[in-house]
Amino acid sequence: MTRQVITSLFALLVAGLAAAQEFVLPEMTPEDYCEGRSSQEFFRQILGEDVFENEARQFCGIYYRCIPAGGGKKAISKNNCPASLFFDIEEQICKGRNKVFNCAQFEKSRLPEPRWPLPEGEVSNCPGTDIECGSGECLRKELFCDGVADCNDGSDENICTPERDPNRADVCDTRTCRWNQGCFCSVDGTRIPGDLNPVQTPQMITITFTGAVNERNFRIFQDIFKDTTKNKGNDCTAKGTFFVSHAFTNYSAIQELHRRGHEVAVNSITNNPNATYWTNLNSQDYEQEMDGARIIIERFANVTAGEILGMRVPLGRVGGNPQFQMMVEWGFLYDSSIAAPKGRLPLWPYTLMHRMPHKCLGTDQNCPSRNFTVWEMVMNELDRRDDPQFDEELTGCHYVDQCANIISAKQFRAFLDNNLAHHYNTNRAPLGLHFTSAFFETRKDFLKEFANWVDETAKKGDYYFVTMQQAINWMEAPTEIAAINNFQEWKGKCDVKGLPYCSLPNPCPNKVPRYFPNEDQMFLFTCEECPKTYPWLGDPYGTGFDDYF
Repeated sequence: MTRQVITSLFALLVAGLAAAQEFVLPEMTPEDYCEGRSSQEFFRQILGEDVFENEARQFCGIYYRCIPAGGGKKAISKNNCPASLFFDIEEQICKGRNKVFNCAQFEKSRLPEPRWPLPEGEVSNCPGTDIECGSGECLRKELFCDGVADCNDGSDENICTPERDPNRADVCDTRTCRWNQGCFCSVDGTRIPGDLNPVQTPQMITITFTGAVNERNFRIFQDIFKDTTKNKGNDCTAKGTFFVSHAFTNYSAIQELHRRGHEVAVNSITNNPNATYWTNLNSQDYEQEMDGARIIIERFANVTAGEILGMRVPLGRVGGNPQFQMMVEWGFLYDSSIAAPKGRLPLWPYTLMHRMPHKCLGTDQNCPSRNFTVWEMVMNELDRRDDPQFDEELTGCHYVDQCANIISAKQFRAFLDNNLAHHYNTNRAPLGLHFTSAFFETRKDFLKEFANWVDETAKKGDYYFVTMQQAINWMEAPTEIAAINNFQEWKGKCDVKGLPYCSLPNPCPNKVPRYFPNEDQMFLFTCEECPKTYPWLGDPYGTGFDDYF
């Protein structure tokens, strides 16, 4: 490289730095940025129309949102990504710098919307209850949020949230929804079923694991749920719920967990790592993912049809009305994908026959808005502070895996005790402790602490480690602590003895380059007959269909 070229490049670099230093950012005001914008939406500062991507990258780690400022006003809150990350405006998260290419874009792309709801004082241009599309034509109210784009611009399907869907479920009204008439709802989600007094209410604890079950974590589950760990109140062994994803799962291990009385639920076939995949999936594709996963478990773990009734969507996503419509049509009893923010009182599980009793938590979540005869086993946010009474507020976590500040076994024990006390000393809503299936594989000290905590807590008397289905059974027939020993819904597989159905499962090898290009072959371990091919979407029995792609 010649000296002249080096000199020219240096001059360009100096000029670029000077331009960056001279770049004057315009003033930000809530009036310009916050009008009609949700507090859940993040945005960037407007740099101007003529600013290119390479110029905007110097500001790409900074993002903002609008927050309440009292008196009905709003303020702009500034946030920064860690030094090595940029903010992706479309995905609304901080990502690696080499993966973000929208630094010059100041807000998330917006889909066209109908004129609904009408601002106060405005008159509709449409007759009766019809609603005006974003493209100007009028449509019947019933056509909005039905899963079919009827407006010319598709705007009738772009407001399908619990707050804006024109056909959304009704808010809970306890004057018309009466327990003695077979109806239960709670305006804010904190009401105890049957209006029991908290001191008469058993404190349920639901331990869940999400993901593949393999030989390694199966041994861990055995350490947690020992034969000697029993709920003192009914002398039944502690139970958990396993949301199983298909790939790399050992179905003989699932069969043994089910034999011991643990609940088996589904977490999909593909466990697709793309969050928008789950957000935008239609009912038919949800059926292939979830009912297909159920068929695989029933076939290769020898679980009786009709026993798998729960599901959880991967990545903490929610599939909106299409997901829950599929659940109704295919006989799923409950979902456990929706998270709720931490409040003074934790939330009880609720049915979706009424509107959700809390905000839809999470960026770009697609929560259900219609009336569905399905339970939501809501994931309450956990408090991860060392001392909730004196420590400053911290954002909570829904999976224990997300509580990144908990780094010692002593902290972990305090975390468990603190969250249990919060539930027990308030309205005794079920305490959900949710883990990914691999959580304890690299945390042996946490495993020992957790197994001891479960054993000691179960022996205290008022605490019951139950499955998700058992929690719903209790909510449908609230029973006081004094009578819980005779509650038959918790007596099935109370204290299972004996040996596994098979100790040498079939290691069924299959070549699966289409699904897992980095794997030469996949082994499906099952006590049943081996399938012809590796079971997958459209072929849950593994019979070898080649035309479902």
